[in-house]
Amino acid sequence: MYAYDEIDRTLVNERVSEFRDQVKRRLSGELTEDEFKILRLQNGVYLQLHAYMFRVAIPYGTLASNQLRALAHVARKYDRGYGHFTTRQNIQFNWIKLAELPDALADLAEVGIHAMQTSGNNMRNVTSDQWAGVAPGEIEDPRIWSELIRQHTTLHPEFSFLPRKFKIAITASDHDRAAIKIHDIGLRLIKNEKGETGFEVLVGGGLGRTPFIAKTIKHFVHGRDILSYIEAILRVYNQYGRRDNIYKARIKILVHELGIEKFSREVEEEWQHIRNSSLQIDDEVIEDIRSRFTYPAYEKLPHNPDELRQAAADPDFEAWRKNSVAPHKNPGYSIVTISLKPIGAPPGDATAEQMDALADLADKYSFGEIRVGHEQNLALPHVAKRDLPGLWKALDKLGLATPNVNLITDIIACPGLDYCSLANARSIPIAQELTRRFANHELANLIGRLHINISGCINACGHHHVGHIGILGVEKNGEEVYQITIGGRADESAALGNLIGPGVKFDEVADVVEDIVEAYLALRERPEELFMDTVKRLGVEPFKERVYATR
Repeated sequence: MYAYDEIDRTLVNERVSEFRDQVKRRLSGELTEDEFKILRLQNGVYLQLHAYMFRVAIPYGTLASNQLRALAHVARKYDRGYGHFTTRQNIQFNWIKLAELPDALADLAEVGIHAMQTSGNNMRNVTSDQWAGVAPGEIEDPRIWSELIRQHTTLHPEFSFLPRKFKIAITASDHDRAAIKIHDIGLRLIKNEKGETGFEVLVGGGLGRTPFIAKTIKHFVHGRDILSYIEAILRVYNQYGRRDNIYKARIKILVHELGIEKFSREVEEEWQHIRNSSLQIDDEVIEDIRSRFTYPAYEKLPHNPDELRQAAADPDFEAWRKNSVAPHKNPGYSIVTISLKPIGAPPGDATAEQMDALADLADKYSFGEIRVGHEQNLALPHVAKRDLPGLWKALDKLGLATPNVNLITDIIACPGLDYCSLANARSIPIAQELTRRFANHELANLIGRLHINISGCINACGHHHVGHIGILGVEKNGEEVYQITIGGRADESAALGNLIGPGVKFDEVADVVEDIVEAYLALRERPEELFMDTVKRLGVEPFKERVYATR
């Protein structure tokens, strides 16, 4: 966990005071909604279909137990008793009253949580691997660098009014759990031949109306130069990015139109002007940030304790362990993913009671730490293997032990037309029906790893472009119509899905997904062949034939 210093606390508290005054002026009529809009967006406040939506940052997906309790408090006191974890390691509250927002922000500020730059055309929440710092084989903890970038870009005057929103993600593992290739800038921590820490830098990723996978702009930037290189990219974007057309304002469009070679030359030229400036990072700066991250005092524990061997006789526990428990860099410990996708429930939602209980479990089993992943699940990163049976029983009582991580019912979905003013179609009911359709655990395991992503509009907050099966809801002649893609992925081999054919109606979506799955099970060469491998081998056509044979 990173410990805020006095500067951090002062900044957060002053921001609350400033926003309190802005809300007061809006409620009094001194500010019009148009005048207030840019101010509220910079504090994570959207005007949705039914109420204001309040988006809170969880930098690089790390929460302390007292912070999770504070989020539960906001859900209980100011909202309707729940929060929605998003695909960018944030949490959203959908029913906040404007007059109460400053109080909610003040309550969160007491534990070092804020909503700065969670919306608007600025640098958004810096995201990272939810297993950062505990994943085996990791170069080093990417949260240290995430924090460096967070500090540099928060309220940065040059980057507070960009042509469009801007997102950075960082990973330090071979397996990309941070989806860096669908971000404006993706950073992969690596070592050069001298053993020095640096980054492969990717640029121009993003989904939405015009999706692109990010391209490598530089294969190695030394750690001491990463701020100046990021700043060079942002300066080029700020100078040349479109401001006359919101649909062409993202950096992905600029990279595409200039070409990666020309864009790279522009960045390189700008970088040479600022590389050896005050933006160069001293080792002391990194070490200071590193020192502010506290790590657990791990015990030396057995790899296969008696408690684990005894619990293995319970098939329900074993199903959960095999699905939701991952190796830790310390062999006596495990990383536990907590699915927020119970059958029939909205993906990513957690009640205030569940958040409070998870905070207690984090204190008991995970050194008081919780992680948030872009897949809309949570994780306890430091669980002793001997404690896994007790943790499982506690999660089961909370309804949070569904063993479906990375399976077909582990669905990513945006709020859709149930909440969002931008949406054209419903997302949540589609997800709920699909989880019910594939609720059988044996069937889900027979299908194997398969990610479904659902978006209720072209803005793609559900990341449908990179779902193994992607579902996009659009409006056509006053009706909800859903386009289906297959073959997308958001990991180190990121790819955009391919459309299988014409859109289908709301009540046909679950049947179409079932047809795709049945086709896969019939077409795969062996049980171990994953859905994505079958799609890669055969392409879209056999799935298209199956889906539209009777439609």
